[in-house]
Amino acid sequence: MTAPVDPGAGGLRILVVNWLDRENPQAGGAEEHLHEVFGRLARDGHRITALVSGWPGADPETVADGMRIVRVGRRYTFSLAAPQAFRSHLRGAFDVVVEDLNKVPLFTPLWADAPVVLLAHHLFGPTAFQAAAPPVAAATWLLERPIPRVYRQVPTIAVSQSTRDDLVQRGLPDANIEVVPNGIDLEHFTPDQAAKTREPTLLFLGRLKEYKRLDLVLRAVANLARQGVPVRLDVAGSGDQAEVWSKLAGQLGIEDRVDFLGYVSEERKLQLLRRSWVHVLTSSKEGWGISNLEAGACGTPTVASDAPGLRDSVRNGETGLLVSHGDEEALTEALGRILGDDELRARLSSGAVAFASSFSWDAAASHVQRILERVVAGPGRG
Repeated sequence: MTAPVDPGAGGLRILVVNWLDRENPQAGGAEEHLHEVFGRLARDGHRITALVSGWPGADPETVADGMRIVRVGRRYTFSLAAPQAFRSHLRGAFDVVVEDLNKVPLFTPLWADAPVVLLAHHLFGPTAFQAAAPPVAAATWLLERPIPRVYRQVPTIAVSQSTRDDLVQRGLPDANIEVVPNGIDLEHFTPDQAAKTREPTLLFLGRLKEYKRLDLVLRAVANLARQGVPVRLDVAGSGDQAEVWSKLAGQLGIEDRVDFLGYVSEERKLQLLRRSWVHVLTSSKEGWGISNLEAGACGTPTVASDAPGLRDSVRNGETGLLVSHGDEEALTEALGRILGDDELRARLSSGAVAFASSFSWDAAASHVQRILERVVAGPGRG
């Protein structure tokens, strides 16, 4: 491991502690957020180090998006490896530490030697038991319990109002929490109405985890098919439920209407978002639901569960439709309405583009920078 950056080089010295970086095979939305926000801060002259977990064959250290990436431990040992690596190699090198809370807390206030800022995507709570095996889910649920005590005095960034509400309900002071929504790449995600498919096409985009509830979408597609709607579904993403849901498609008799595409590149994702008529996301809980905004920027409205995070990134009746989570009949009806009504679909498409245009990574990074500068300056000096 190389020596820490020179504190005299200018800009803030920021350590971001996250479970993963974007190159990790398990990376998701939180890792995109890390690179988009803190990569911009690095380009603005701040010195960013990301302390993350590794995986078999991973380089122990690299540079990505202008950030120094330090990998220690593995997925299930990182919570022990991170404090040890900090004490051994990184102590005294930073002005501020950002804990990127996405899976389970790392309790950085107990071992960091600089001011800590908590960046919260979402907490699992009971939904952990839909996202992981019972032993891991139980550990996640238990590790969330001390959050109010450990982080009570820590300045906190929440990526959505839903996450802020969850943190306040758990006991964190509302006055300590500031909402900084995720952004999207507005130059990359743009509409192309000529790319739309001839037949009604839905898109599910995300990791194939149980809490994403793709089964609801599959059942809705089967219902629409029975009603005579020539609907198709593209499923872009990988995960441990892929085989289960592929079998369900067969059991429902819609295997010829569903394409399981697996992991897709960013360019392929853009094509799918542009060509689809409706994007659909039925998770029981999200921190934000960034794919809703990416779809919206491409002129594709979303039908989503009326669930934490998703209700922040979809404006019901303006950029898409929200339905009661788990209500198969309501989901079927909402999808059928948009697919069958050209005027409604066009209105929602325009609203989605307008709404998405107000969210950029540049704005998110600037907001985060102001918060970190204020924390480093200290009370009364920001």
